[in-house]
Amino acid sequence: MTVVGYSEEHIKTLEWREHIRLRPGMYIGKLGDGSSQDDGIYVLLKEVMDNAVDEYMMGFGKKIDVSINGREVRVRDFGRGIPLGKVLDAVSRMNTGAKYDSKAFKKSVGLNGVGVKAVNALSSKFLIRSFRDGQMKAVEFEHGVTVKEYPLKPTNEENGTEVIFQPDEAMFGNYFYISEYVDSMLKNYVYLNSGLVINFNGTKFFSRNGLADLLNENMSREGLYPLIHLRGEDIEIAFTHGIQYGEDYYSFVNGQNTTQGGTHLAAFKEGLVRTIKDFYKKDYDSADIKTSIIAAVSIKVEEPIFESQTKTKLGSKDMGPEGPSVRNFIIEFLKKALDDYLHKNPETARILLQKIQDSEKERKAISSIQKLARERAKKVSLHNKKLRDCRIHYNTNDARKLESTIFITEGDSASGSITKSRDVETQAVFSLRGKPLNTFGLTKKIVYENEEFNLLQAALNIEEDIENLRYNNVIIATDADVDGMHIRLLLLTFFLQFFPDLVRKGHVYILQTPLFRVRNKKETRYCYSPSEREKAVKALGPNPEITRFKGLGEISPDEFTHFIGKDMRLEPVRMKKQDSISSYLEFYMGKNTPERQDFIIENLRIEEDKVEVEV
Repeated sequence: MTVVGYSEEHIKTLEWREHIRLRPGMYIGKLGDGSSQDDGIYVLLKEVMDNAVDEYMMGFGKKIDVSINGREVRVRDFGRGIPLGKVLDAVSRMNTGAKYDSKAFKKSVGLNGVGVKAVNALSSKFLIRSFRDGQMKAVEFEHGVTVKEYPLKPTNEENGTEVIFQPDEAMFGNYFYISEYVDSMLKNYVYLNSGLVINFNGTKFFSRNGLADLLNENMSREGLYPLIHLRGEDIEIAFTHGIQYGEDYYSFVNGQNTTQGGTHLAAFKEGLVRTIKDFYKKDYDSADIKTSIIAAVSIKVEEPIFESQTKTKLGSKDMGPEGPSVRNFIIEFLKKALDDYLHKNPETARILLQKIQDSEKERKAISSIQKLARERAKKVSLHNKKLRDCRIHYNTNDARKLESTIFITEGDSASGSITKSRDVETQAVFSLRGKPLNTFGLTKKIVYENEEFNLLQAALNIEEDIENLRYNNVIIATDADVDGMHIRLLLLTFFLQFFPDLVRKGHVYILQTPLFRVRNKKETRYCYSPSEREKAVKALGPNPEITRFKGLGEISPDEFTHFIGKDMRLEPVRMKKQDSISSYLEFYMGKNTPERQDFIIENLRIEEDKVEVEV
């Protein structure tokens, strides 16, 4: 038995910046390269924005200027400005901030004085300027280390704070910002703060109607009935029902987008169901009431408690130290406001009732099929044959849950290679058998009747509610050939048809694997396109060995470690407001073969060893 020493010399105290850089996950969730909406570079921007928006919420400054130029990010608010004698401490001393004083920041997002320090520590360059009462104070940092503290000087600038930072490549790698992700974040801020103006790279974001604007922005078609928009002190709710499967929720606390919900979202669901049952005087199943809903919920809480520094899930039980519980506050609000609305709008109440009754009929029609499907899933022994599971999952409180990933692949050889190469802590593998069914135009009972889809649904743990999703990243990993592309389309059709929230909320990706391997005796390079191959050939000299990978099964487990590790290339599957799921599926997966054929011919671009259709 090896004896490990343990004495005073083994006890270490890290400086604040050293601890943040050593354990970034504790402060920003995960690092990432910008391909995912929850990657760290967006969290850094959010931390700075939270401070700027808090100033507006307290009644100071009506606009915020934001710009991203390459990798340099700038945020300028027009609030009160940081007190000039505390600028250095505010961004470089842990547990320093005004938000411990509830009189100054009554219902703020950031309460522990950590956020902007994490931005500082994880940035290669960080500059902060505070403009206050005709004077300016500036401090410059690199990797959290003070480079220069400038003396006070007079200024004609309006009061406020300016932060300029560049995330550190040493931490985030070869990262990039996706403007759609930034747009989405900034739009949420204006929806939740009617009257606030945010200028981003020449685009102005502004909202008059709050959460109603948010839902209209994110709905691809009108709801079955006009949006129900309810407002009260410290609470705002908007919702309608559509024709899609699943439930779509946007929840916020003090302007923070709580993507994983929490006590407020659970209370909204409970209050909605209870109020509707009471209004129609019938004990409808909660699933029939919530199916196809699209809703947004925003509350303001004193001293909110979140379940992590990234603030994606509310843990607060009460509205404040002396306030009611979050649950009772929301339920009582709905009981009065929603009941009043339905009484005053009988046509909306009629349409809502019809939607609930239609959902009830469909649920009952497939209930017997569900029972058989569950039994079949058990017999197939999902966790032993189809799914090679990982240890850390998205629906837990583990610190690495944002890294939880499932690869959906086809064939024993490909799934075998990924299984041998994966990180068993965070990466799972689901193996398809052949091409899945085209589910376009089919009803949800096909999910239970078709063994592959039934088992996939069970593996993802989304049968009852997408909030139970088992993996944060759902990655389609198929061969880079015609059959592989077809399987991708069939899987995306399945998700968009029955579980569109997986795509809307940014959980679905396409794995990019190399087309070529170019190597000589000293070096090996993997190339994802013919142009990368040509560059590699030139770099490696005369007559290198060139291998064309025809399928994932041809890539050895040893090589696969390069493609599903920290440098994994992922293409996010994204949707915009104008993207109509039904029209997309009708065009790409419907029976309009001649029309699709003409589209392919008109948009075909041919490169050596590669054929692409521009969409």
